[in-house]
Amino acid sequence: MLIPVILSGGSGTRLWPLSRELYPKQLLPLVGDHTMLQDTARRVEGIPDVGPPVVVCNESHRFMVAEQLRELGVKPSAIILEPVGRNTAPAVAVAALVALEGRPDDVDPVLLVLPADHVILDVESFRGAVRDG
Repeated sequence: MLIPVILSGGSGTRLWPLSRELYPKQLLPLVGDHTMLQDTARRVEGIPDVGPPVVVCNESHRFMVAEQLRELGVKPSAIILEPVGRNTAPAVAVAALVALEGRPDDVDPVLLVLPADHVILDVESFRGAVRDG
């Protein structure tokens, strides 16, 4: 099973004044009708054997993240709250541990780590690359 891990822990400091600490760029609709987080969640639709995502976000963004995913009908298997941002490696490590919870010892899910602030215009090519991988 392929588990999308959506990293949405940015602090909103680089795109000021559009983004702010409580409203970072991944929660904004910067390149279309959906937010960058929503585009990231939608990007994995149609890829075979994809499970529900594990989302890692800043504790202060938990309600916005949950609401934006709910608007799409996406039910994450977990939303992991970072009390303090520690960058990518610790976020992925915690998500990997969560992805293993409740699984038999002989089942190792494959993680697809997706930063929530990337723009990918050719989504079909992206999905094809994931399927090939």
